[in-house]
Amino acid sequence: MTVRQKPVGEQVVVITGASSGIGLATARLFAARGVKGLVLVARNEDALRKIAEELEEQGVHAVPVAADASKREELEAVSRKAIETFGGYDTWVNDAAVALYGTLDEIPIPDQRQLFEVNYWGVVYGSLIAARHLRARGGTIVNVGSVLSERAILLQTQYSAAKHAVKGFTDGLRMELEQEGAPIWVTLIKPSSIDTPYVEHARNYLGDNAKVPPPAYDPDLVAKAIVFASENRRRELTIGFGGWVIGAMGKVAPRLTDKTMEMMGYGAQTTRQPERAGMRDNLYQPREDGDTHSSLDTMTRKTSVLLAAQIHPLATAAILAGVGAAVAALLLPIGASSAPRRRQPLRRFQPVVRKNGNGHDKRSYGPGHLAGRDASVRPPQVRH
Repeated sequence: MTVRQKPVGEQVVVITGASSGIGLATARLFAARGVKGLVLVARNEDALRKIAEELEEQGVHAVPVAADASKREELEAVSRKAIETFGGYDTWVNDAAVALYGTLDEIPIPDQRQLFEVNYWGVVYGSLIAARHLRARGGTIVNVGSVLSERAILLQTQYSAAKHAVKGFTDGLRMELEQEGAPIWVTLIKPSSIDTPYVEHARNYLGDNAKVPPPAYDPDLVAKAIVFASENRRRELTIGFGGWVIGAMGKVAPRLTDKTMEMMGYGAQTTRQPERAGMRDNLYQPREDGDTHSSLDTMTRKTSVLLAAQIHPLATAAILAGVGAAVAALLLPIGASSAPRRRQPLRRFQPVVRKNGNGHDKRSYGPGHLAGRDASVRPPQVRH
């Protein structure tokens, strides 16, 4: 069966983690693209209601549904609400996540389990619920992973492990749906460091406040990738070359990457800048929400050449080919031609006229050559 993806203007989209950061940026971009309907999901009911009102003023039907992504029965209720309100949905975005900062021996096991309940099991529950509905309707499941699914980072080991698990689950789900012929596409989104309230929402066991390691990218770039994936089949989309490089280095030179991250891991992820106290620690309960960006003074990149290359692969290939041709033309010597040169005939050995010491000119072929000598002066041959 052929995968069916509608244009954004004809879609109803469910977004978990929609009260802040990437989820909120995605909801706003879907609204700007004229989406038919939005189902906004998060634990913070007050924040969701305000966001829904904001989007309704733009002419988009947005329904807030308070739910905990770590509880399957609550996500089941989200699906039912979407079907009751809109008759169904076309794209389900699993974005809800929590964060921990600290070493493994400092973070209590219950906290580590809770992170997996949200970051991994929340994706599993949402994906299975969405797949059940979309088997008859067709559509897209978008799972928000991380570049940390390719390379773990110090002080966020459990977050990295959960994102590794999300990648494995997403790949397996995609293959199963494809094998059964379901009209559903599954895309994994892998952001690099993104400037969102993620670090302020984290439960932090460090002595300093947390920050995302540079370079940091704007959450609108991730939203762009998610909205694109809802209409176009892409296996994975990575946002931010900086994060991609770390993953690539980990494959090519794992021990060198280990040492580099060990030296820079703490300093790259901590700051003395003050953070909003009302946002701190949403591991078990919702906290202050409603912002797409953090309050930290962070240099944020608004563009990602890597993402653009994945969205427009043919145009990128044509541009690279053109650049390569231009560089080759510059490197070729002036007047050089690609036509094969005519082979020159071999020249016979030409004698060299030399000046002999007695002032008489005669042709000489060099020592040991008798061909140029007079036959009369040749030494007599020995007869036997």
